[in-house]
Amino acid sequence: MTTTAVNLADYIREIPDFPKPGINFKDVTPLLADGDAFAAAISQMACFVESGVDAVVGIESRGFIFGAALAQQMGVGFVPVRKPGKLPGRVHAIEYELEYGMDVLEIHRDALAAGHRAVIVDDLLATGGTAASTVQLVRRLGAEISSCVFLIELDFLQGREKLQDVPVHSMIHYAG
Repeated sequence: MTTTAVNLADYIREIPDFPKPGINFKDVTPLLADGDAFAAAISQMACFVESGVDAVVGIESRGFIFGAALAQQMGVGFVPVRKPGKLPGRVHAIEYELEYGMDVLEIHRDALAAGHRAVIVDDLLATGGTAASTVQLVRRLGAEISSCVFLIELDFLQGREKLQDVPVHSMIHYAG
């Protein structure tokens, strides 16, 4: 199978009422388990990465999977953005609001420098809070954001609106 013949949405499994009632969780593990589908996802994501990018920034945790594979394919470095207390060096942290509370993300202070260009990658764009906070962290280091690339976007949650000054690309869209 060639990567251009793969319909990525065919590999996303919906799990109703997970992690709580009323949520239809988009499970990417079937896509990850299929070599052709995973390769197709990374190839499609790579089409939206501009040349001259210095690093791929992946958001914990599934953003690590897609981001690291994309960084390897692009021949650039990978920078993890993690939950608090997971990075061993000096970090910048940002607190942000979730639908159900607050959370914190961290990035190493020396992960990127002024003039670096980065693409931010995650598996899912929902309300946009996590991605917008990651944009702020990367900019705090002086780096520029080339774009944000997601495997899945839940259009009905309008997360893209929190990223208005950044190009956003998603491989799969769900309207509702």
